[in-house]
Amino acid sequence: MNYNLFLEQIYNLIKDESNIIANLANTTAVLNQALDDINWVGFYIFDGKELVLGPFQGKPACVRIPLEKGVCGCAAYQRRTFVVHDVHQFHGHIACDCNSRSEIVIPIITKDKELFGVLDIDSPSYTRFTQRDKKFLENVVEILVEYM
Repeated sequence: MNYNLFLEQIYNLIKDESNIIANLANTTAVLNQALDDINWVGFYIFDGKELVLGPFQGKPACVRIPLEKGVCGCAAYQRRTFVVHDVHQFHGHIACDCNSRSEIVIPIITKDKELFGVLDIDSPSYTRFTQRDKKFLENVVEILVEYM
């Protein structure tokens, strides 16, 4: 897979658009096409208290996630990427889709060092996400932050 091609596509979609919801929506569409073996991709946006469901592609999802709860809440609270090879082994995992087996969550921290939210991707396969995927998705988030 040519990650650079998808990074360029995301960049070109969002560089001239100021609406963050439109940019998040287009990013989920690109990621949904770019990544194989996933069953959910989307964003949760921090409202100052908890994470709230944002643009996504996949089955209906949990709407609100408290900080420190589940993979998304922990990644947001600790402000670090979580790669979980088996979500059933993650203490406090929130099962929005019982078919999910692995997950990657990347926190989105603004230029002002504020928590904006997280990028969350689930897979129906165990150990789906690699270090290469992690780096690619962190680059996606960097592009989003640059144009927020």
